[in-house]
Amino acid sequence: MRILHTSDWHLGRSFHRVPMLDAQAAYIDHLVETVREHSVDVVVVAGDVYDRAVPPLSAVQLFDDALHRLAADGVPTVMISGNHDSARRLGVGAGLIARAGIHLRTDPGECSTPVVLRDPQGDVAFYGLPYLEPALVKDGLGASKAGHEAVLTAAMDRVRADLATRPDGTRSVVLAHAFVAGGEPSDSERDITVGGVAAVPAGVFDGVDYVALGHLHGCQTVTERVRYSGSPLAYSFSEHAHRKTMWLIDLGAGGDLVAERIDCPVPRPLARLRGSLGTLLVDPALERHQESWVEATLTDPARPDEPMTRLIERFPYALSLVFDPERGPEDPLASYAQRLEGRDDQQVAEDFVAHVRGGSGPTAQERAVLRAAFDDVRVGDGVDEVSR
Repeated sequence: MRILHTSDWHLGRSFHRVPMLDAQAAYIDHLVETVREHSVDVVVVAGDVYDRAVPPLSAVQLFDDALHRLAADGVPTVMISGNHDSARRLGVGAGLIARAGIHLRTDPGECSTPVVLRDPQGDVAFYGLPYLEPALVKDGLGASKAGHEAVLTAAMDRVRADLATRPDGTRSVVLAHAFVAGGEPSDSERDITVGGVAAVPAGVFDGVDYVALGHLHGCQTVTERVRYSGSPLAYSFSEHAHRKTMWLIDLGAGGDLVAERIDCPVPRPLARLRGSLGTLLVDPALERHQESWVEATLTDPARPDEPMTRLIERFPYALSLVFDPERGPEDPLASYAQRLEGRDDQQVAEDFVAHVRGGSGPTAQERAVLRAAFDDVRVGDGVDEVSR
């Protein structure tokens, strides 16, 4: 069976306030063309179809167009909700849409109910594990605790139990939206840390033939059978080195697997430039970036006059400006942002406690209270967004 694995469309998202809907529409065109050109049997979308729980109408219309085109070509599609989606909204009409071959899996309680498709080698069972927010699904899944590893393990135990009841030779594909250990994150993914832990081990998914992952925006191979497709478009400058692709997976008899990367269209290349403003404006080696979206990090010891205006004269598509003066770490003028670089909310809060106490950081109990507070706020924000 030939499977096209994609994820993280983030329909409705912009890039540094530049609307991306036209680029997203071009990607949908490319997706449909790829399905036709490569005789794809099934498309899988591993979450984050939309960029937010209540997407703009233009994004909903693009999604609707994509489903109509795939259904018209008779290509089954299996998709799950991600942490950016409203699972309930995305799942509206799922039963009716399934009659057209579009299978939406947004209910954690249905993770062990597969979409079963058939090819000349037999059945392939597609299990959809939507994003599992631990605090919200722990009890329903019977997980041992409210953590990512625990809820995914509970969900996969259900998948393996169902798979064991299937005829011998049934191949299996799992769609999941999660941060799996070994994956490389970027700046554009929403934090899903719970209790200080975001990643789960790849071994959670043992026992199935292929795991189509979503959430991380870089295309990557965690293991031969566990892969991220990544987002089809770049959504932050941290993705400037990404090669945006989809996975074309051939799943043969007995679970034999062949994987090929299919490149996605690039609306405009990204460039991260660093140096003094004067250097960036005259360096001939930077000529090739004049048509790129540019993030410029200025190292001038003092902030230059009208830096963005001057940059745009040479780089018309400059979108982001960062100031990072070349100073020693002990320089009293070193920026607050520099001191916070690479530190998460928990670490910043602990540093604040140490600061107001004159050097004595929080106790283990106080760290646990801080962690619980951050987790509660994150989960609460997610619940509020979905319930609007």
